[in-house]
Amino acid sequence: MLHYAVVFFVIALIAALFGFGGIAAGAVEIGKILFIVFAILAVASFLFGSIRKR
Repeated sequence: MLHYAVVFFVIALIAALFGFGGIAAGAVEIGKILFIVFAILAVASFLFGSIRKR
């Protein structure tokens, strides 16, 4: 999931470089959402993994 977030941020940078502001804004928003979902799942996985080992 982190890979897809990075891909969308790269797409946003390239789109902004070529002047496509709307596409860049959309790609940034998708990248943000994917990164937040990744962070939540990573923290949940860490917490449940540490609880399960006890």
